[in-house]
Amino acid sequence: MKVTGVLLLTLSAVTPASSVFVIVPGVIQMAGTGAFIAMAVAACIALAMALVYAELSSAYPVAGGEYSLMGHTLGPFVGFVFMVSNVVGSTMGPAVLSLGAGAYVNAIWPGVPTVPLALGIIGASMLLGVLNIRLNAWVTGAFLAVELLALIILGALGFMHARRPISEFLLHPMVVTHGHFAPASVASIGLATAVAVFAYNGFGAAVCFSEEMHEAPRRVSRAILLALGLTIAFEFIPMAAVLIGAPDLKAMIASERPFSDFVLVAGGRTLDTVVSLGVALAIVNAVIAIVLINARFYFSSARDRVWHGGVNALLTRLHSRFDSPWVATMLAGATGMATCFVPLHVLLVFTGAGVVVMYALLCLAVLAGRITGSTSHGVYRMPLFPLAPAVALAALIYVLYANWIDPDVGRPSLIVDLAIMTVAAPYYVMQRRRRGAAWFMSAPRRRTMSPPLTGASEIPQEAAG
Repeated sequence: MKVTGVLLLTLSAVTPASSVFVIVPGVIQMAGTGAFIAMAVAACIALAMALVYAELSSAYPVAGGEYSLMGHTLGPFVGFVFMVSNVVGSTMGPAVLSLGAGAYVNAIWPGVPTVPLALGIIGASMLLGVLNIRLNAWVTGAFLAVELLALIILGALGFMHARRPISEFLLHPMVVTHGHFAPASVASIGLATAVAVFAYNGFGAAVCFSEEMHEAPRRVSRAILLALGLTIAFEFIPMAAVLIGAPDLKAMIASERPFSDFVLVAGGRTLDTVVSLGVALAIVNAVIAIVLINARFYFSSARDRVWHGGVNALLTRLHSRFDSPWVATMLAGATGMATCFVPLHVLLVFTGAGVVVMYALLCLAVLAGRITGSTSHGVYRMPLFPLAPAVALAALIYVLYANWIDPDVGRPSLIVDLAIMTVAAPYYVMQRRRRGAAWFMSAPRRRTMSPPLTGASEIPQEAAG
């Protein structure tokens, strides 16, 4: 693939429409019209993280994604521990999205059963994922076009019915308290920013497709930065447009589905159905992309000999015709389908804090890479280093605090993530003792996915942890 193919897959994983209709309403409820400021600040944090991803991915364009980036810079112990945590979080991701699709499919197909629908979405994504990656890029691109069209309609409706200036949100942000407007506090905007960070997440998925990308060391950073720029545009602009055009701002802030309500009032029932279809397709598209990402994660971990014996050999098999990691793709689909039977609130706890921990470790990774020189061979170097990782780390400390004071999801998620890493640490020590050496991670130098390394003598010098 070239940059376009990777960009289509990455934007599909980000799924801007799902973020706008699922995550951003929470930002608005917390900060009111201060959501404008919260989303803008979160975009700055996301830009800092995109620069971190771009530099690390340029040095290590490996299908394993974040665990490979950490392992090559912070050492194999950190890479392994995070990889185990990622196994849990990534497995549950498709189920969270698929189960959430029911709310929007209901607008087209009333009474659709949630779990069978989720199983069907993941199963279809798994079968599609076995096909050639370029075909998957164009399939997800077609779905993405529908998704972005829904957001364009949302933004156009807002600007066409403009009722207030943007300056009002900057100078006098308001929240709804006990049915009345009140000034939005710095604390409420800060907590909303912690949620808004998640709305932009996913641009780093480009690294997972980098082994199937032409000239990845030179081009993967471009794909990451373009993905973030388009994500911000397609999430921030529609959100701002609806704040500007909402006929009843107080009702919109209090609503659990502010954007759907706005489309219904401003565009009518038919347009609301069309936009709901776009959001449903966005969720399906995201599941396809995430199944593809998880498959490459399993493939890479097997190539790094994480599993045992024949399991590694199976997971690294490439399809003879489509050149896809087909066994790893089937595993990604099967585990996603299995977790559809887990209650949604449990899934949210297991996936909630993983992104924050991952971002913090990546910031440390890019700092370590510069200090030790382990990323010196990378093509892309971020400007104004170390400003981006320093800003991101400072913001992430606050986000971690915001998660900790949330007793429903945030704090349990952090505790679960810490527990998983605590269990992973002794497992790494056991694996190292069994092998008599440190865990080695591959750093493929070929343009396409490489087979598993079978012995220490075959490990490239730069991959030796």
